[in-house]
Amino acid sequence: MSITLISSLAPLVARDIAKSYGDHVVLDGVDLVANPARPLGLLGENGAGKSTLLRLLAGVEAADGGTITRPTDLGYLGQEADFPAGATIDEVLAESLAPLHDAVGRLEVLAKRLEDPAAADAYASALAWAELHGAWDADRRAEQAAMRLGLGDLDRARPVAAMSGGQRSRLALAALVTRRPQCVLLDEPTNHLDDQAVTFLEEFLTGLPGIVVVASHDRSFLDGVCAAVVDLDPAHLGVDGSGGNRFTGGYTAYLEAKRDSRRRWERAFSDQQDEVDRLRTAARTTARQVAHNRPPRDNDKFIYHAKGANVARTVSRRVKDTERRLETLERDRVPKPPKQISFRGVLAPSRSTSGTIVSVCDLDVAGRVAVPRLDLAAGERLLVVGPNGSGKSTLLKVLAGEVLPSAGTASVGARRVGHLPQDVTFTRPERTPYEIFDAAGQGPVGLRELGLLHPRDLSRPVDVLSVGQQRRLALAILVARQPDLLLLDEPTNHISLALAEELEESLRQSKATVVVASHDRWLRRRWDGPTLTLGVG
Repeated sequence: MSITLISSLAPLVARDIAKSYGDHVVLDGVDLVANPARPLGLLGENGAGKSTLLRLLAGVEAADGGTITRPTDLGYLGQEADFPAGATIDEVLAESLAPLHDAVGRLEVLAKRLEDPAAADAYASALAWAELHGAWDADRRAEQAAMRLGLGDLDRARPVAAMSGGQRSRLALAALVTRRPQCVLLDEPTNHLDDQAVTFLEEFLTGLPGIVVVASHDRSFLDGVCAAVVDLDPAHLGVDGSGGNRFTGGYTAYLEAKRDSRRRWERAFSDQQDEVDRLRTAARTTARQVAHNRPPRDNDKFIYHAKGANVARTVSRRVKDTERRLETLERDRVPKPPKQISFRGVLAPSRSTSGTIVSVCDLDVAGRVAVPRLDLAAGERLLVVGPNGSGKSTLLKVLAGEVLPSAGTASVGARRVGHLPQDVTFTRPERTPYEIFDAAGQGPVGLRELGLLHPRDLSRPVDVLSVGQQRRLALAILVARQPDLLLLDEPTNHISLALAEELEESLRQSKATVVVASHDRWLRRRWDGPTLTLGVG
């Protein structure tokens, strides 16, 4: 792709964006600029508005205020893939190929009329579009995308409705890769992807000449793809030190910059509080201590009273100066930094356990998972890895008692088992987190103390919360039960980066027996316990 063609692409620009749902303000005054060939990451706590902002950028929803200038050739992939009713795999991929085939056909027609100036101009425009979208390579790209995203062995006549959620997400991604639009907006695209698929996605995005905006919890993915990030979390000093929310660089550099900004914010708040306390004390005492309690000498009463008037004026001036400085500080007050998530040490059983907690022998669930041997003693930690379809989730469901083995045995000796599934659902989503937490046998005071949800969200219906917030609620219910055996399926999916860091630290400190199934490369690189690899050999 030529530099000239890339430079001719217009950026995606959003200015002063506002969005509310009822009385709940999600976005207020957000700015964003995404440039071609400079992938941009969206970061922020669960509920900060990342998914909402992506829908607004894509035109799926309308903003309440502000302006958005976007390319017309845009591809958006939300967290839940959406397909026409009754569509098959083959039809989805054919639809993504159609505009590319049409472009090549149009070029062939126009090539025969190049002596006509109008046709020559149309040919030049169509050629630029075809080159930008890789039209001549589209069929090979479609096949490669299907293979590397784990869809190559599926029957192309299979209805999309018969596919799993993960397969539908990968099919939507394959269609997007095939179409290669000028602007790509992705919401948590690495969910349901194994290492091979993530590597393929990274190669596609970093090689794309157009615009990329991606919201992701995947720290390694952000490091490998993004040239800049926009942080939607409110911060007094921002991530650039001047109140701005944009940081140029990958996730690792951003993380250090954000930590430094937080330290400087805390220091600025503390220094200002000290100054306010000092000035208040001065206003009450020090400013009035001028020639304090000195009695008049003989025969100088006139001089004494004259000086007394000067003292009074000095006191008044000092008090007013102090009050003005206090007023200025109050007007330009540094806001108190919000309390950070503190999740460490809470993943612990209510009582100590001993002995063998998990014992698996010749386990087989037909067509889903096979484990010859697995033994876990109390307090041990195990990471389960493997490609999509290798049976990680199935193994956890067997240990949780939700799936019965076809052959072999799986014994669990824990008093209390806690299972966090990959896809969280609630039977009464119209209820509030308080109500669901209480119905699960937990008290609402405990839910607030855990700090996994913002207080303003505790009384809102669960079905209006983000996927990440719902996952936090499920995690809170699990934590409050204090299980002896923790079974966590992709625990860092959908949750904020800050919570993922805290969760990993808590897992390292927990006295419970822990089994984690994860594709998270960041988590896996830092894992210091044993690992079980499925689907190999």
